Amino acid sequence: MRLYPSVGVQVADVLLPRPGVDMRKWAVIACDQFTSEPDYWKQVENIVGASPSTYNMVLPEVFLGTEKETDRIKSTQQLMKKYLDENIFISHEGLIYVERDVYGKTRHGLMLALDLEKYDFHEGSQSMIRATEGTILDRLPPRIRIREGAPLEIPHILVLIDDPEKTVIEPIRNVAARLPKLYDLELMLGSGHLRGYFVDDLNLEKNVIHALENLASRERFFSHYGVGPEKGVLLYAMGDGNHSLATAKSIWEKMKPVVGMNHPARYALIELENVHDEGLEFKPIHRVLFNVRENVFDGMIASLGSIRIQPCSSNQDMIAIVEHQTGPEHAIGIISREGCKVVRVENPRSNLPAGTLQSFLDPWVKQGGAEKIDYVHGSESVTVLGCQPGNIGFYLPGMSKNDLFKTVILDGALPRKTFSMGEAEEKRFYMESRQIS
Repeated sequence: MRLYPSVGVQVADVLLPRPGVDMRKWAVIACDQFTSEPDYWKQVENIVGASPSTYNMVLPEVFLGTEKETDRIKSTQQLMKKYLDENIFISHEGLIYVERDVYGKTRHGLMLALDLEKYDFHEGSQSMIRATEGTILDRLPPRIRIREGAPLEIPHILVLIDDPEKTVIEPIRNVAARLPKLYDLELMLGSGHLRGYFVDDLNLEKNVIHALENLASRERFFSHYGVGPEKGVLLYAMGDGNHSLATAKSIWEKMKPVVGMNHPARYALIELENVHDEGLEFKPIHRVLFNVRENVFDGMIASLGSIRIQPCSSNQDMIAIVEHQTGPEHAIGIISREGCKVVRVENPRSNLPAGTLQSFLDPWVKQGGAEKIDYVHGSESVTVLGCQPGNIGFYLPGMSKNDLFKTVILDGALPRKTFSMGEAEEKRFYMESRQIS
């Protein structure tokens, strides 16, 4: 491994399966997807069968709170150790350049490890690596139970840089055809294609670090964002997997007084992407209430004050109204067995509709208005789930990806679950891993 402390980078020893492992069964989607759709994960289980797979090394969140949760946590660590004992991995010391094709777009990324000493997920953080949304501490314990004592980490974490001149990742993209190809496969269940290349040229690696150092220079940071020295340099903003990185950070803080600062758990493997990548789109994350017990509109009036309810002729009509809303009002779509509506909040308490809605949902559910909230991707999922008996779906608009860094720098972390980097099928698939103990 090689360390570049100025930008918090470790060029890690990355583990990939040896030839002979069926990569189409090895790679599965991030554990926090399809959490209310157990049929999806049943299909994954049937596809994987008895083959080596990352499915056996993670806890799909569809199992949280079920009788399978404890068994899955135990079995993930056992399977990691088994795969290591069976010597199914090959180690690659270097950056890995990644291309992901899905829905007619291609995203480009670099696999590397980030220094958790440069990450703080707490509110008001000015760290180099920063959360973009509020961290829900209650979501950490199951992840901590998996990572504590695990010999491997296998990430679905996507971290963003704000590189409009495309100086970090794109130079490697331009020469990818001459790099050794590590994998090239069609992903399961309609999630597109994945390719990985080994960056075996040390000059390319050093160019990446130099470009990151330029992005992290204080002079460039102050000028680019129009801020002063009271703001800490934000180089890396969380895209996906904030709670996974927060888990790694929590465990590291607990470990370091015992193991010292030179330990693999100090770093976390991630995929780095440029927020200006033309293949990257921000999508909204919708909400679904399950087992609704009280009138949701009465609750919204009590919580949010003056609202107007606008009936819609169709789901498409509702989506169009929400997506094209301008001005100070917030428009939030409602989906239930009774049809579609738009709730217009006249004096929103947040800058973003997601924040306005969440300020109502959290206390309302806590007080017994519904059994639980789930967060879903895509208009189809929120429609299907919202129309089920006893449920209500909330359709939210997206935010511009170009606003992310400056908003986080000026205002701090966004309301949780404000945006998603693509739809559910576009989420990162587990592929690479790294030893952490």
